[in-house]
Amino acid sequence: MLKTLSIFWNSFKMSVQELNNNKLRSSLSLIGIAFGIFCIIGVLATVGSLEAKMQKDISALGSNTIYIDKWQYGGGDDGEDYPWWKFVNRPTPKYKEVAFIKNASTLAKFVSYFNSTGSNVTYENNQVNNVGIYGVSDEFSEMQTIGIAFGRYLNATEFTRGNPVCVIGDRVATQLFDKPERAIDKSITFDGHKFNVVGVIEKQGQSFVGGFNYDECVILSYRAYAAVYDVNSDNTQPFIMVNGKDGIATTALIDELRGIMRQAHRLSPTEEDDFALNDINLFSQQLSGFFGQVDIGGAVIAFLSLLVGGFGVANIMFVTVRERTSQIGLKKAIGAKRKTILLEFLLESAFLCIIGGIMGLLMVGGLALVLSGILPFPIVISTNIMALAFTICVILGVLSGIIPASIAAKMNPVVAIRSK
Repeated sequence: MLKTLSIFWNSFKMSVQELNNNKLRSSLSLIGIAFGIFCIIGVLATVGSLEAKMQKDISALGSNTIYIDKWQYGGGDDGEDYPWWKFVNRPTPKYKEVAFIKNASTLAKFVSYFNSTGSNVTYENNQVNNVGIYGVSDEFSEMQTIGIAFGRYLNATEFTRGNPVCVIGDRVATQLFDKPERAIDKSITFDGHKFNVVGVIEKQGQSFVGGFNYDECVILSYRAYAAVYDVNSDNTQPFIMVNGKDGIATTALIDELRGIMRQAHRLSPTEEDDFALNDINLFSQQLSGFFGQVDIGGAVIAFLSLLVGGFGVANIMFVTVRERTSQIGLKKAIGAKRKTILLEFLLESAFLCIIGGIMGLLMVGGLALVLSGILPFPIVISTNIMALAFTICVILGVLSGIIPASIAAKMNPVVAIRSK
């Protein structure tokens, strides 16, 4: 054990000495390693953080949730082109269909109706433009994570009676009242109607996948929404959200909902569906596939940079072996084994690559700090990514030093000692 530690320590000292004695040559080689690690770890960290943010946004749309809409999200059925006019001519989902689905379905856990429009919201002399006005049914909050920072959410009585009360987003509350907590029990106005604020939603941050923008919204009961807006207008874009029971496969839920909706729309067996059943989980799978391709592209770029750096380290090790030929001969003459010489040079090569890798990680760390301040999501360098960087450096070091180390290990001690 002590002998192995001694070999490690001597190899580390030799690699530092090599850097000190040949600063320019070593630095140029290590820059290649550093940029290679910077490329692959930078891409993995940035893309991984972006994917995590987008997957979180998708999960916020509802896990194991089917969206019943007139529109097919992402195109036509089975990925085929679908004439847009067929979508336009479809009927929009109706509020009464929520009760029909609840009564007919055995697989649905929650069913909620959603309708929305945009409006300007005012309080005294303050105004926020283009705020999303969401009219929802009572089970909406069971399917969405709506954290309330101040006040409370809508209660059952308010959903039933359609009382003029609402909860508002953090940005709306901040711009209208300066401090969000001041919004509670104040009356805001939009489209000529006053609503009392009973709650302020926790700050959510920007979403990259559309969906619900809770920072810039006003949520009220569907009955209150219908009292303000024409819900039968062609401009309205409602949909129904259906959340499956625990353990229920999404495909089974879709099959059941297709039968229920065909029954609700009174479609004959020969008529095609006039509704769409959109599975949110498919978005997550498509997203993973896309980012997988991006990772591959980043890996190819990094490989080229690492290849250049690897040749540089190999060149350093060839020169090092030639410069230390007499030392190698002396070590072998006093009993050093081939594997000891081989291990020393392989470790020295690996340490050189690790030093280059550390430089690359420091560069990535600086990039992460800068981008985290610019982008609407933090760049996280996980321990798995750092472990990958270390592993790449060790493997690259071994591959770069294997030939020079083998040459050193096979030297004849007598010939090596006599060399100059």
